[in-house]
Amino acid sequence: MTITLHHGDLPEPLGNVTSIAIDTEAMGLQQPRDRLCLVQMSRGDGHVDLVKIAKGQTSAPNLTAMLADPAIEKLFHYGRFDMGILAATFGVMPAPVYCTKIASRLVRTYTDRHGLRDLAREIAGEDISKQQQSSDWGAAELTDAQKAYAASDVLHLHKIRKGLDAMLEREGRADLAARLFAFLPTRVELDLAGWPDIDIFAHS
Repeated sequence: MTITLHHGDLPEPLGNVTSIAIDTEAMGLQQPRDRLCLVQMSRGDGHVDLVKIAKGQTSAPNLTAMLADPAIEKLFHYGRFDMGILAATFGVMPAPVYCTKIASRLVRTYTDRHGLRDLAREIAGEDISKQQQSSDWGAAELTDAQKAYAASDVLHLHKIRKGLDAMLEREGRADLAARLFAFLPTRVELDLAGWPDIDIFAHS
């Protein structure tokens, strides 16, 4: 694994990429209270790009061009949070998207463990440490442990996605998964508009 840290934006637009794994780190999980601090990305080639986002930053032209590019699939684990904080920060809703947590819940019905660590262990044969999950991502300088943790969150997503795709096809749920992924940006828009905990489809 190699890691490159950038400040504020990717140095140049991504080229010849059809799928990129993305994750984010923030000061907390409450939007809009908690700000975006880091965006991590991997093409699935063993290299991870980290982009440190400054407090108050609302522009990252190369990063947002990638998020909006219809030719690049954005691969998330629990994309609902990451997509929301990216859209709230930069004004761009990532699309098209794939979410490994949604895929796992749809096809791994034999378990209630759908966290990234569980998927990495079962499907990719990798053990991911969550030791740095609760740390100060807004610090001026990130530690090597923080960088390694952030990188691990995207490093194996392509392999996990491949395994989940095989299971979805086997169980006849690939088309349903695709339609759920297509709806996810709308679900995120509802979150940002004030309906995060309400089932808008419910009878009462």
